Amino acid sequence: MNPEPASAAPSTSSPTARPVVEVRNASVVYQTGDTPVKALSDIDLRIAEGEFVSLIGPSGCGKTTLLRVIADLEQISAGTVLVNGVSPHDARMARAYGYVFQAPALFPWRTVLGNVMLPLQIQGGKTADSRAIAMAHLERVGLNGFEGKYPWQLSGGMQQRVSIARALAFEPKILMMDEPFGALDEITRDRLNEQLQQLWQRERRTVVFVTHSIAEAVYLSTKIVVMSPRPGRIIKIIDSPLPDDRNLTLRDTQAFMDVAHAVREALADGHLE
Repeated sequence: MNPEPASAAPSTSSPTARPVVEVRNASVVYQTGDTPVKALSDIDLRIAEGEFVSLIGPSGCGKTTLLRVIADLEQISAGTVLVNGVSPHDARMARAYGYVFQAPALFPWRTVLGNVMLPLQIQGGKTADSRAIAMAHLERVGLNGFEGKYPWQLSGGMQQRVSIARALAFEPKILMMDEPFGALDEITRDRLNEQLQQLWQRERRTVVFVTHSIAEAVYLSTKIVVMSPRPGRIIKIIDSPLPDDRNLTLRDTQAFMDVAHAVREALADGHLE
């Protein structure tokens, strides 16, 4: 099924914007001991430069699998995937993207600064340069002054911000995020949503974001990709009509609620197919 963008929500991105992610007729099948499990089926998706795209759907629908395929952490069984015009493997080797996992995955024996510096040091960067870059990105996520702390001394939200700073440290053009705020309390999640949205406004990196939350997807995204239960298919793509410059008060507006309603209806339709 090739979904069409929701007619009620015109695209906020230029139709001539360069595609940074192209997925064509992609499927993922896991070979198990008895019967094969089809995780993704005939996925078609185009993500333009500078878009913030959220993947939303029920648990087990293949959202994370699709993200991992784009990031070269999973292999497709059929179809084509291109990132910046090359294979996901070549894009990963070229350090085209940063990846933020569901859990922060920080090394407890390294300080905040040491964790953010790590990928730069692995790449052979000079210590002074790596430190300066890491400090700049810690400031971007509001953690200047915490560089000497260890992960266990930070809250869950602060740990996740360290992960974001680490992913940004080598200046990737694409940021991939797999439910990074899913385990946090609602107040912390709201604050990090706002900070992430502000970061996107400033830097306009391409973001591919996995979430279970309709409110989170609507607040953050320029485009919302709604997926069906397994085997995961794209059942609707909703281009957000909301302004790029957002704050949390936007969630009380009728425009926000209209987009949330469209997402909720698409999710319900997916269960009926």
